[in-house]
Amino acid sequence: MTPRDRDEYGRARSARPRDEYGRPLPYDAVGVPRVPDDYAPSAEEAIIEAALLLDAARPFHAHEVFEGRWKCCPPEERELWQGLAQICVGLTHLQRENPRGATALLERGRSRIRSYGSRPAYGMNLDAITRAATIEALRAALPAT
Repeated sequence: MTPRDRDEYGRARSARPRDEYGRPLPYDAVGVPRVPDDYAPSAEEAIIEAALLLDAARPFHAHEVFEGRWKCCPPEERELWQGLAQICVGLTHLQRENPRGATALLERGRSRIRSYGSRPAYGMNLDAITRAATIEALRAALPAT
């Protein structure tokens, strides 16, 4: 068995390239650009960058942007950014045709955002986000195949 990639602190960090859905590729493959581990965006930068990635159907990478924000945000905002990141991971599971994983992560993300309450949300409509982040709402929004 191959040992996991680790950073200088011993934390698991995948050095493998990723495809557009965030799936790991072989080490010698060419993947899509990734969000650097030390990315520390402002709230506004995170929202803009994540929105662009979501518009490009790259929720895994939007999750990495929100994760970068949650690592550097004020403690009272952690639930917000973690919730947004988890919703993006739920969307990633949906892309990968894993409805069970999608449902679990969407609900975790919705729960975190609801626990954030009515604090400032940088112009985001958190009620609309939590209403839209259900497996039923997302399936209804998908084109019929």
